[in-house]
Amino acid sequence: MINEGQRQPVRIARFSIDGNVGFGVVEGDELDVIKGHPFAEFERSGQKVPLDKVRLLPPVLPNKVVAIGRNYAEHAAELGNAVPDVPVTFFKPSTSVIGPGDPIGYPSFSQEVHHEAELAVVIGRMCREVPRERAKDVILGYTCANDITARDVQQREKQWARAKGFDSSCPLGPWVETGLEPADIAAGLAVQCTVNGEQRQLGRTSDMVRPVEDLIVHITEAMTLLPGDVILTGTPAGVGPLNVGDEVAVTIEGIGTLTNKVIKRG
Repeated sequence: MINEGQRQPVRIARFSIDGNVGFGVVEGDELDVIKGHPFAEFERSGQKVPLDKVRLLPPVLPNKVVAIGRNYAEHAAELGNAVPDVPVTFFKPSTSVIGPGDPIGYPSFSQEVHHEAELAVVIGRMCREVPRERAKDVILGYTCANDITARDVQQREKQWARAKGFDSSCPLGPWVETGLEPADIAAGLAVQCTVNGEQRQLGRTSDMVRPVEDLIVHITEAMTLLPGDVILTGTPAGVGPLNVGDEVAVTIEGIGTLTNKVIKRG
């Protein structure tokens, strides 16, 4: 048995085909189905499936999504906020998570829903009180995220639970890229958001106020992270409104593109 996920960089997707759900390694336009799951040793089965024949699901099913607010100075400023002295943390429930191609349901209780393109960290092992020098050891990889936010509700209610935790408010995908290191993030990956093909956000992960390692230290001082848990690392400037019918895409350099369409919530 080979620990593929740790011995070589791979892209790991979660998918469904003919009613069956599994994980696979993405190579070009094919997916090599794996035996087991990516949080332990696994083998490639050698069973290749064309990507266009499967439905890509959220790459993980997190127990919790821990999100960081105001981690880009320009984004904090565009909403009239100062950069906080300590990271602003909040949760998005597991029921908010959707995958690539899944619809974002525009909530009936909001009239101002915004996109927020973000780099997401996927945790690979149970961890608590992680020292900074060991932070990279608890990371499985990275994926794209969209922290969909009911901005009017956020401003009105102050608590962010409903504004950022409603169903379908956390698109993740299209897969987990294991070939990146915190040093790559610090060096600066491009984070872009487009709406109907028009660029809305373009930033770099090097502009984060606090790097990935510091976020892991801060979060695990308080709570245990489990395999598959996700950390959203904040959004660059340029957030803006979404409307029913819009197609929103988050692209992160070295990972891929996560695309979702906004629909009226039924």
